[in-house]
Amino acid sequence: MRLGLVLSEAANGLRRNASMVVSVVLVTFISLTFVGTAALMQLQIAQMKNYWYDRAQVAVYLCTSVSTAAGCIDGEATEEQKAAVESQLASDTLAPFIDEFYFEDHQQAYENFQEQFEGTPAADYVTPEVLNETFWVNLVDPSQAAVLAESLAGLAGVEQVVDQRRYLDQIFDVLNAASYTAIAIAAIMLVAAALLIATTIRLSAFSRRRELGIMRLVGASNRFIQTPFVLEGVFAGLLGSLLAGGAVIAIVQFFVQGYLSDTLSFTFVDLGDALIVVPLLILVGVLLAAASAGIAITRYLKV
Repeated sequence: MRLGLVLSEAANGLRRNASMVVSVVLVTFISLTFVGTAALMQLQIAQMKNYWYDRAQVAVYLCTSVSTAAGCIDGEATEEQKAAVESQLASDTLAPFIDEFYFEDHQQAYENFQEQFEGTPAADYVTPEVLNETFWVNLVDPSQAAVLAESLAGLAGVEQVVDQRRYLDQIFDVLNAASYTAIAIAAIMLVAAALLIATTIRLSAFSRRRELGIMRLVGASNRFIQTPFVLEGVFAGLLGSLLAGGAVIAIVQFFVQGYLSDTLSFTFVDLGDALIVVPLLILVGVLLAAASAGIAITRYLKV
């Protein structure tokens, strides 16, 4: 097979169907950008889980004068009850599970509340005595919060024991749903790209049907006939995937590492993560284009 002739035929096909090739490039670019963004979202969610789950605390809320929980029928937790909870936290039973713990009284809880909700109506109406005094516990393994709940939930003066990870789970469920939605949209667009590539190749073959007929008459093999069309699809897919890779890198560099990192305080995906995703996008784009073009021209030649 003469490589120069094959490449010349592929170049001629690209020139004849320039508008369709541009359409393929754009659809591939948009769909693979969605794929790359969804992949980065999953990496970000994994990083956020590692970051926040390791910092998630267990809150042992003590009874206040307005608590209605079953364990608070005697009103606000007494000094003896607080001491009993602290003793239990420091006991040989729970000590192996606990990294550290500290106590937050009414005034500290009020100051934290005011800082968190400054400028809102809630900050004007809440008083220190209605806020729970709390033991904040950092666990060696945050997944073992149930051990703490079982040991403390029934103690006198304890209103409830709350694992903060349950709030994080709700947030991550929303983020995962957004990521899966992006993946679904990307999958639909990849199907559209594959169909557009196949249509482009069939139109290109139809426009050169006389040339293909002559090639068959002089004994050209199907492989020789098919290769230029496959290369046309691969070129369009490669160009679209390179554009998508550039878009992903730009998003990470200028939006994630730029705007978001300056606005929020926790760790984000970086260029290293983007450089892992980009080669995968290029591989997907090239393989998708090659498969679509190969199937399309093979079916056309069989007709």
